[in-house]
Amino acid sequence: MTSDCCCTWFTNIWCCFLLLLGLLCCTGSSEKEGTKQVEERTSDRQTELDQVVFVIQSQKNAHHAHWAEQQRQDLLHQAASLQQDPPVVLLLHELSDYDGNWSILPVLPLLSTTFGKRCFWIFFMEEVTVVKIPRLLQVLSRFDAGKEWFLGSPLHDDVSTIIHHYMFFDDPSNFKYPDFTAGWAVSCPLLNRLAERVNSESPKSDFTIDLKHEIALYVWHEGRGPSLTPVPEFCGEVFDSGVTDHCATVVTNLPTCGEPVKQEEVFVAVKTCTKFHGDRVPVVKQTWARDAAYLEYYSDTTDPSIPTIDLGIPNTERGHCGKTFAILKRFISNSVPECHWLVIVDDDTLISLPRLRRLLSCYNPKEAVCLGERYGYGLIQNGYSYITGGGGMVLSRTAVRRIFSGGCRCYSNDAPDDMVLGMCLSSLRIPATHSPLFHQARPDDYPKEFLARLEHISFHKHWNMDPVKVYKRWLMDTAGEGRKYQSRHFKEEL
Repeated sequence: MTSDCCCTWFTNIWCCFLLLLGLLCCTGSSEKEGTKQVEERTSDRQTELDQVVFVIQSQKNAHHAHWAEQQRQDLLHQAASLQQDPPVVLLLHELSDYDGNWSILPVLPLLSTTFGKRCFWIFFMEEVTVVKIPRLLQVLSRFDAGKEWFLGSPLHDDVSTIIHHYMFFDDPSNFKYPDFTAGWAVSCPLLNRLAERVNSESPKSDFTIDLKHEIALYVWHEGRGPSLTPVPEFCGEVFDSGVTDHCATVVTNLPTCGEPVKQEEVFVAVKTCTKFHGDRVPVVKQTWARDAAYLEYYSDTTDPSIPTIDLGIPNTERGHCGKTFAILKRFISNSVPECHWLVIVDDDTLISLPRLRRLLSCYNPKEAVCLGERYGYGLIQNGYSYITGGGGMVLSRTAVRRIFSGGCRCYSNDAPDDMVLGMCLSSLRIPATHSPLFHQARPDDYPKEFLARLEHISFHKHWNMDPVKVYKRWLMDTAGEGRKYQSRHFKEEL
């Protein structure tokens, strides 16, 4: 065996590391010899641990990076207890400095170059995914890894939905896409073809909205690629639910990180305008506003009956960048209490502030944190990520100060505020941190299985639904936490 690896510098690092572990033989062998080795091992059909590369869909934020590292250590511990060599376990956010790797497609060429000729399977998992290694290997052994496979626990839409661009309007339930929390796998022949396509073709859409659906579309390729193959052993059930004995993967509950942050540490900004004072604002007051210690309504006019504050920014039909940046500026001024966290929502956002405060206990307000539902724009072409505004944008005071010290600004009042902030955060190397508990759309726009297992923090839009009923069903805090304060409004203007 020689250590003279004919690879790129990045591959050299991995090869030498894996050589020490006895997992990878990076020699000067020809591509033909490597292909023959894969074919010979495929004929055995029993998948071995060294034939699987685990990729944890991790994030750069300190809380998420720590959580992902715990998952990696669990896999290594399982391997040791089975008297197996350590498997390859990659944290997605560590593969490069590019923040857009979370969208999967940008990292496929790297995975293909490094592992595509040596391994059988790439197994993707989220921070909440718990893998039972022996059972997973049994499941993967049922499939011929020399062919193209796309494996997962299937989700489907009951109705056509805006977040999926109303695709498959006639029968949306017919198209299956993977539940990422249960884990999903691609065989290396499929990985290699997808990587070639990423390198040679531009994507049809610049936006990344619901990644799991878009990955399935990309793999399917209008019928030219494989559809998702359902794997019953990839389970979306919670680990302690009592129905997971057959499962190769299960889902753990989101971690708890101590006591919820105090109400006085969270400042809530509601964006509204005159025409919605009479219908949307009353819903806010009837549902979630009572859980805020500090809350202000920002409008294009001053209405003392609410009360609203006119920030001097004219109303726009879309975008609202001018208004959002005025809110950010006011938050770090002396006009409002000095809170650790700023929450910016639309007047048709439904949100659970007690659940949000429990979630925020996992984050350090001294770090630059921008939290919510993450979207992406142009991510294959070195684009940027952003927190979509409708589901609520949560920023630490540190992040807001960095935004202004970094010279960020709106190019027009009606520019898309969330996307402008995303470009700004990208330039400042502040990650947009994703939480699956925030939602840009209504509950009806998401699969029932997805809705059933989480305590959601937000939904958006009042269209074709009763927002009060939706709030009571999906967001009302059953513990009654946070009700003792009435919202305090600050009437002074800039």
